[in-house]
Amino acid sequence: MKADYQILIVDDDESIRRMLAAVLEREGFQTVTARDGEEGLTLFRSTSPDIVLMDIRMPGLTGIEAMSAMLELRPGAAVILMTAYADLDTAVQAIKKGVFDFVIKPFDLAEIGLLVNRAYQMREMRREIGVLQHELSESYRFNRIITSDPAMQALCDSVTRIAALNATVVIYGESGVGKELLATSLHYNSPRAQRAFVKVNCGAIPEGLLESEFFGHEKGAFTGAVARRTGRFEHADGGTLFLDEIGELPLSLQVKLLRVIQDREFERVGGDKTLRVDVRLVVATNRNLEEMVAAGTFRSDLYYRLSVVNLQVPPLRQRPADIPLLAAHFLRKFTAEHGREIDGFDDHALAILQRYAWPGNVRELSNAVERAVVMSTGSTVFAEDLPLPIVEATRQVPPGEPSGQKTLKEMVRGFEARVIVQALDKNQGNRSRTATELGISRRALLYKLHEFNLDDGECADSVVHCE
Repeated sequence: MKADYQILIVDDDESIRRMLAAVLEREGFQTVTARDGEEGLTLFRSTSPDIVLMDIRMPGLTGIEAMSAMLELRPGAAVILMTAYADLDTAVQAIKKGVFDFVIKPFDLAEIGLLVNRAYQMREMRREIGVLQHELSESYRFNRIITSDPAMQALCDSVTRIAALNATVVIYGESGVGKELLATSLHYNSPRAQRAFVKVNCGAIPEGLLESEFFGHEKGAFTGAVARRTGRFEHADGGTLFLDEIGELPLSLQVKLLRVIQDREFERVGGDKTLRVDVRLVVATNRNLEEMVAAGTFRSDLYYRLSVVNLQVPPLRQRPADIPLLAAHFLRKFTAEHGREIDGFDDHALAILQRYAWPGNVRELSNAVERAVVMSTGSTVFAEDLPLPIVEATRQVPPGEPSGQKTLKEMVRGFEARVIVQALDKNQGNRSRTATELGISRRALLYKLHEFNLDDGECADSVVHCE
């Protein structure tokens, strides 16, 4: 809030000090004034103002000299200089020293108000960014990774030590195990946490665009290059670049990536200027890079450059104790997102989650729990709220039960499908009215229609028979 901001006004003209103080206090700011550079510097030290509005030409310590001293004390301070002389050299000198802006006397009071408000908005933006960065760092602390599995806990301990280093890291693991979460945690627990964390999915970008995506391009470098574009390496300068699915990188680009890792320099596509960057590289793959090297699809020199630190994330099926912990976490997350009040899982539903092999790992579990939250009609998640393929994959048929005999669940599903078809019929296909009549949300109805293959208006009997 503006009332929390203090502005230091430094000018040897008392009438100007009073006028500016009155104008800025009407804007909602607090003000404090000084009659020369020495007094201004003393007040700067004692009051720590957010913004400084200061004349350049004053007896004793000049505005430029006072500003230099202030910026040494607090490099982020916003200093606006005022001068009666439209002196280009003075302006250039002030800009080099880090002035926020300057204004020529005689000035318009509206212009002063505009500059001060812009400085205020910039400081607020930086403060908010700082808060968000702190929250991100807190969110990705390793002790917040949800696990009770000894192998995962050992992995987190290793990564805590690795995060402080600049070493390149390769994260191995099946799709959906949380490789990106680990890479993000590496960045936000490192000295680079205040700089950019840039992600690239190497398998999601067409091969012809990868070089431009990595290194950028100059205007006219190829058809469609209507302007210069900076690449991901430039965006990540000073921070971390995360390359997911590194095994999908074509051999032609592997050579260029090797050069950047070795020399920390590259050229944009179509350019001849060599650019230098300081980037920490973290890569991830669900493929075996050693086997790819043996097969000739991954360069051995790049493999050895990348493999400084290798981390293996175990699949979810190898850490069953984490399943109820993660399921409870996702339940809290999605009940909050969807505005539902659900206390937990029925014993049978939880047993199904623990028996299932989770080929899609944590990502699949997250999707399954969200679907259950949407489909649930009570305060507990039951087995029938879970995705049917998961339930069917874990269903154990008792000995002697005929394989063609329908279970209670299958009979309930058939009845549920018929009720939905009848309600749709009654409401002439209007899904919103149908959902209201059935006492469920429209989204839950859409899930049911998809589950029962009723999206195209098929009859309930077809659902029963195709089971």
